[in-house]
Parts: sequence; structure tokens; C-alpha cells
Amino acid sequence: MEPKNAVENLWRVWVDTKRRIVSFHEEEGCKMLEFRSHDLFLSCVDQYSGKQYRYQ
Repeated sequence: MEPKNAVENLWRVWVDTKRRIVSFHEEEGCKMLEFRSHDLFLSCVDQYSGKQYRYQ
């Protein structure tokens, strides 16, 4: 069993580069990106926003 702190510090997004979609839940055909740093997670979200990806 993972320590509680490890689970709380985990952020995931699923990305489909063909449809230009970022999802905050598991989505078929999307690649999962996993972050253990909140700052890196926010940076990733900002980068996809700058590339005009849609969020769901």
C-alpha cells in the first residue's frame, strides 16, 4: 500500500494529440501523463492551453 502522501501528490492527464484534447479522466486512445510535482502539472496544462487544446 502506498503512503497517503504519495497518492495526494499525484496528478494525471490524458492527452490525444490527433484530436487535440486533454482529459482529466481516463480516455481511450489517449496517452497518460503523470506528475508528482504540482508545478510541473500546471506548466503542462499551460503549455497545452497555449497550443489551443480542448479540455474535458
